[in-house]
Amino acid sequence: MLLKGFEIEMYTGTPNGEIVGLSDKITTSLDGYVREPDSRNVEYITAPSRNYDQLLCAILRPRLKLREYLQQLGNYTLIPGSTLSLGGSDRFVRSDPTNPYHTYIEQTYGAKVVTASVHINIGIDDPELLMRACRLIRVEAPLFLALSASSPFLDGKATGFHSTRWRVFPQTPAHVPLFTSHADHIQWVEQQLAAGTMQNVRHLWVSVRPNGDRRPYDLNRLELRICDLVTDPISLLAITALLEARLLQLIENPHLDPLILSTFSPEELISLTANNEIAAATSSLDAELLHWQDGRKITARDWIAELYQEVWALAKQNGFSCFLSPLQKILREGNEAQQWLQLYALGFSAQSTIIQAIRTVREREVELEDKLCASLAA
Repeated sequence: MLLKGFEIEMYTGTPNGEIVGLSDKITTSLDGYVREPDSRNVEYITAPSRNYDQLLCAILRPRLKLREYLQQLGNYTLIPGSTLSLGGSDRFVRSDPTNPYHTYIEQTYGAKVVTASVHINIGIDDPELLMRACRLIRVEAPLFLALSASSPFLDGKATGFHSTRWRVFPQTPAHVPLFTSHADHIQWVEQQLAAGTMQNVRHLWVSVRPNGDRRPYDLNRLELRICDLVTDPISLLAITALLEARLLQLIENPHLDPLILSTFSPEELISLTANNEIAAATSSLDAELLHWQDGRKITARDWIAELYQEVWALAKQNGFSCFLSPLQKILREGNEAQQWLQLYALGFSAQSTIIQAIRTVREREVELEDKLCASLAA
C-alpha cells in the first residue's frame, strides 16, 4: 500500500453559517495549522500513513482540537462547503498583510481563491512512474470532483454549479501540458518561472500535480487538488481508496497511460479533460463526460461505477476494500452538493441548509471519534 496524507482547508465562523476570519489567531496558538492568504479558512496537514484506520483519526483529531480552541475564542465552529456560501465574496480578508506572495494573490485573483478544499497526497517516489500517474489521474480528475462536490452556493444563492469552487478557481498557468517525462516537467516549470507565469514552484494550480521537497527536481508524491472539501471522513477515505487502487493498477500495468491507450493526441486530451472538468463542476455525478480512451459518452456516475468494479479485487487483495465500499453510498445518495440542492429545491434557504450541515458534521465527528478513534487509542 502507498503512503497517503491530506491537506484539509476549512472555514471558521458562527453556528448560523457566517464565515469569520480567525486563522491568524489559530496558527499563533495551535501547532499543526497553516495560514492561508485569507484569514477565513485555515489548513491542517495529516502525517503520511499507509493505514486507513490511522488516517481516519489523523483527519478527526486536529479538527476536534480546533473546535475546542474555537469555543475558547467565542461561539465559533467549523463550516462545511468549499465557497463563501452565505456571503463575503466581495472582499479579501488578509491573514498576513506583510507577505508579498499573499499581496500578489489578493491583487491578481481576489476572493476567487478564498475556497476550502482537500488535497489528497499519495506517495510515489519514482519520478517517471509519478509522471505517468499524474497523466492518468489528470484525465480522470473530473471523476474525483464529481464525488466530492460541495459548493453549490455563493453569497446565499444557488449558482447553477455543484462545484462553484472549481468554476471560479483560477487554474494557473492557463495551459498545463501532460508531462511526457520528469525532464519535460523540469524544463516546463523552469520556463514558467522565467516567464513569470508562475511566481514560485508552488504557483502551479491545476487538478493534479507532482509534489516534493524540492520541486520540480526532487519529487515524491502525487497531489490531487481538484476535490472540494469532503467533511465526512469515511467519504474522504472512500475517494482516497479509489485513487490509491487506481494507482496500484497503474503500477501493475504501465500501459494504463493516456499517452499509450488514448486515441487522442496529448493536446486533444487536455482539451477533452478541461471540458470534462467544467461538466463535472456543473452537474457532478450526473455530468455527461467524454471518456479519455476513445471519446465515448458516459456519465460520471457510470464511469466511477465501472472503475469501482475494476479496482475492487485489487483493493481487497491489499486489505482496504472496506474503505472503498462507502463509495457506493455516494453514488446512490449523491455528494454533499447534491444533498444540499435537494433541500434547496424543497424550499430550504441556503442558510438553513448550511446551518443543518454544520450540525450534521459536528455530530458525525463525535460519533466517529467515540466509535473508532477511542478504540484505536486503547
